[in-house]
Amino acid sequence: MAETLTIRGDAEFLARTGHLFSSMREEFVCAARDLTTWPRPDAGRATRARVSGSGVRHVRKLMSPFALADETSRAHLRELAGEGARVRIAAGALPYEAIVIDHRYAILAGPAGSGERVYTVTTEPALVGGVHSLVEAVWEAAADLGAFLRAERPLLDDGSRAVLRALGSGATDESAARDLGLSLRTYRRRVAGLLAALDAESRFQAGLRAGELGL
Repeated sequence: MAETLTIRGDAEFLARTGHLFSSMREEFVCAARDLTTWPRPDAGRATRARVSGSGVRHVRKLMSPFALADETSRAHLRELAGEGARVRIAAGALPYEAIVIDHRYAILAGPAGSGERVYTVTTEPALVGGVHSLVEAVWEAAADLGAFLRAERPLLDDGSRAVLRALGSGATDESAARDLGLSLRTYRRRVAGLLAALDAESRFQAGLRAGELGL
């Protein structure tokens, strides 16, 4: 009998979804902002164990660019891709985070906030199909992990990285220029060049862009 459940908090999520992950047979599709969305410490290992051989044949990870913000996450995604999973990076933030297992189960993660996160689990065929179709639409427009990294990540020299760190520290232009041994005019010119390299219209946007690209 089809049903839809509301799960509150990570502890309940872990307790009530373990059998879903262990029952994977054909397809596992995951759409997430980053690798911290789903509170299941063994999910990554379980997924990797089923990528090849007689386990799950189709494993797909659809991630937001935020998933590339640190080297550990990038290494994890590259490792998954190397073991046979298909990994794609969406052009921007995902409007939802979801998991679909074998076209039988769909799990939706509610917005992350200061309180307990709310998850919805459904076996209702129409809802499962709808979630799968939404994920599929974003998947088709997303870029392969390797292609995304090659095409979208700008090459920054040591000077540009120093300016980026200065921007991230929140230091004033005067203080940052002094710390880097630059004139104020030169520092601001390099900031402008950094914004251009990151295709950003403001310093705040440059910080977001750098985070998305793991810089």
